[in-house]
Amino acid sequence: MPQDGVGSKSGGKKRSGGVPRVRSHTDAELQYYRDQDHDVLPSHLRVRLHDLFLQIEKEFEVLYTDNLALQEKVDSLTERLERESVAGERVTGTEETDGASTKGGIKTKSGGPSSQKVKAANKLRVQTSKIVSSFKNDSVSCRMVKEYVGHRDGVWDVAVSRGGTPVIATASADQTACVWGIDGGKNLLQYTGHSGSVNSVKFHPSKDLILTSSGDHTAHIWQAVITPDQLRVHSSEDEVDGSDREDEDDGGRCDGSGGPATLRTPLRELMGHTSVVIAADWLPGGDQAITAAWDRTANLYDAHTGELLSQLIGHDQELTHCCSHPTQRLVVTASKDTTFRLWDFRETIHSVSVFQGHTESVTSVCFTREDKVVSGSDDRSVKVWDVKNMRSPLATIRLDSPVNRLAVSPTNVIAIPHDNRHVRLYDLAGSRLARLPRSNRQCHRRMVCSVAWGDDSLGARCNLFTAGFDRVVYGWSVHSDKEGKD
Repeated sequence: MPQDGVGSKSGGKKRSGGVPRVRSHTDAELQYYRDQDHDVLPSHLRVRLHDLFLQIEKEFEVLYTDNLALQEKVDSLTERLERESVAGERVTGTEETDGASTKGGIKTKSGGPSSQKVKAANKLRVQTSKIVSSFKNDSVSCRMVKEYVGHRDGVWDVAVSRGGTPVIATASADQTACVWGIDGGKNLLQYTGHSGSVNSVKFHPSKDLILTSSGDHTAHIWQAVITPDQLRVHSSEDEVDGSDREDEDDGGRCDGSGGPATLRTPLRELMGHTSVVIAADWLPGGDQAITAAWDRTANLYDAHTGELLSQLIGHDQELTHCCSHPTQRLVVTASKDTTFRLWDFRETIHSVSVFQGHTESVTSVCFTREDKVVSGSDDRSVKVWDVKNMRSPLATIRLDSPVNRLAVSPTNVIAIPHDNRHVRLYDLAGSRLARLPRSNRQCHRRMVCSVAWGDDSLGARCNLFTAGFDRVVYGWSVHSDKEGKD
């Protein structure tokens, strides 16, 4: 509020408490206005104008008085609230700090600077206790082992072979998909059959087949045979130190040093969508495939013939992801409409359940081995759900950046890639385990688009892979310290 009272410019005097007193014009002042014949404004209008000013002044005086009274009430209530808050902190402080002494807080008078310090100290102890307790479980060590460089544009997706040959596959905006040796870090096979960005890539559960989806409105099934001789030629035991990284200015050929085999023709082309196919996955057994597209539908195909078996309709906006259960005929689809849907194909007449809980686009959804579903969203949260209970999540993880395509390990560790270039690890209960280290030479320099867990039975040194829009894929060794591994 202004310090000078309203009406002081007209000579009003202030009452006690700073409230101005409004007075009427004197006869001399009115006569002065009448004598101003040279003014354009007639005297009777001038008098009327000043009468109106007086009324405004009186109204403002009332408002000013009411404001002071309200301010006194607010100050009184604030002081009372602070006293009650300090008293409450004394009680909770002694309970939550395992008997820690709070004698200083009890002796301190409420409302003063000392009481504020006591409040802050108690809150800090409680918060620190909670943070420390979240790290009481097995600590996790994370070390970057290998990098896979060669794509000409951002890498949208990464997948790990499900057994046998230790390789990974990548899908890129440069319209290619590549297969890489995990330990060697070199490109072994390049698929160029798509005419648009390759948005997702998945290995067949048991055969040497790969399923890719693309911006060209199709999904392709193609052969990916990697021989042991190819792996031996490209194998290397050198650790990544960043010294052999290619300069981005040269376009980054997707051919490695030995030159990969190139494949241009798919075995099967899955058609039927009218817009970008953003994701695809195999159903258990690999006899059928599911696709998700921006035309708001998901399609179920016969993987042997390419025949469209069923079209799943229900989402209100573009689909963003899809995933199938590892052992049961269950599929989840995510959408920009803030929901994801669970489709059950175990019966002749399939059913659908809608999961609501996110406030923005659901960007990723996947199953765990324990019949749970993990969803990630642009609303900066990850939620863990029970497939039998769609009403509320079992756990919610609050984050500081939108979530991209996450993955859950065989040991139920959630790897969460972010727009802000970080990758964080959580368990299914929502407790943070670790964050992948970042340094100037060993980190993504743009958003991390996707992550994928490897199987330790493959014998590879990397068991987590991260793909970024900086055109690079990194291989990480992530293990609990209790496992006794590097």
